Amino acid sequence: MNPKINRRQFTEFAITAGILSASQSARAFDLSILGSQDATDKTSRRSNMPETQTQYPPIPADDPDRSLTLANPDREGKLPHIGLVGDTYTITIDGDDTKGRFCVIDMHIPPGGGPGPHRHNFEETFIVLHGEIEATFRGKKSVVQAGETVNIPANSPHMFHNTTAEPARLLCICSPAGQEKFFLEVGAPVATRTTAPPKLDDKQMAAFLEKAKALAPKYQTELLKEA
Repeated sequence: MNPKINRRQFTEFAITAGILSASQSARAFDLSILGSQDATDKTSRRSNMPETQTQYPPIPADDPDRSLTLANPDREGKLPHIGLVGDTYTITIDGDDTKGRFCVIDMHIPPGGGPGPHRHNFEETFIVLHGEIEATFRGKKSVVQAGETVNIPANSPHMFHNTTAEPARLLCICSPAGQEKFFLEVGAPVATRTTAPPKLDDKQMAAFLEKAKALAPKYQTELLKEA
């Protein structure tokens, strides 16, 4: 090869002679026009382009005004135990403990116990710890046994009932909180987690139902004739 022939001349000769393929020709043309360093810089610039990253909001700082909540429903005198519709409800986590995000209620449901048909504007989750309950959701019945969890979507008709001969125990989580306030207003205080509520005669039951109906809208709850 004549040492006086430059890169561009050699490239043009190679293309004409058919020595280089189309892709090789394009690459050679880049090198002949831009020079090898220029082409390398071009490739480097492409590879060093910053990747687009999704930005997420920062996690809020810790709130020192909030404290740990530890509840033992079997420790007498420490938590409110409420007798209601034959059941006993113990509030273990109040909405005041969670800034209204949710509440937790430990429920003792004796044989034959359970609330009537209703619905409310908040999510309600039941975790059965002992025994079983029959849950009615939009007219369909399901048996929920110990170790199982059932979630009731907000605003849907439902009820649950203990159809067995043994007491059932379940945890009820309401989100957002508020249901516990309703229970405190409409129910009767009792001594322990398993203390049965006082039995009501016909006149007392009628008064209770009127009170429950009057308070229900305040707590985004509606009492129904069927679930």
